Amino acid sequence: MGSGAASVIAVDTNVVVRYAIKDDPEQTRLATDFLRNNRCLLLPTVVLEAAWVMGSKRGYALDAATVAARLRHVAGLPTVQVDQAAQIALALNWHEAGMDFADALHLALAGSEQGLATLDRGIRTFAERLELDHRVVLLEPASGSAA
Repeated sequence: MGSGAASVIAVDTNVVVRYAIKDDPEQTRLATDFLRNNRCLLLPTVVLEAAWVMGSKRGYALDAATVAARLRHVAGLPTVQVDQAAQIALALNWHEAGMDFADALHLALAGSEQGLATLDRGIRTFAERLELDHRVVLLEPASGSAA
């Protein structure tokens, strides 16, 4: 079912995962045909969920490099437009370098101007290790106060 030459339609995570994983022949064919024959929009929320499904132990348990490569492949299809493409690209790079993808995407979408406030020391640790120019504000109790 085509959506018309001028319209763009956002795709759900299951379309992205079926195309990227190719574990179900019928759904893979449906996803491939749809992506090939329609102008599609890839949303950050879909990339986030697809990364989780492909990388988590409850999903496909793929390593970060494989997850990033498969998501970049989908994003690079000629019919796919990526919302917040630069930020998603940053997040994929940071994920490959060891940062949790969700944390990387939150930080990338927050931007270097605004930064990200968090209770998660790991985000700041990775940001410092990777020498990112994105500010991470760690919320922690004042020195000497009761926890």
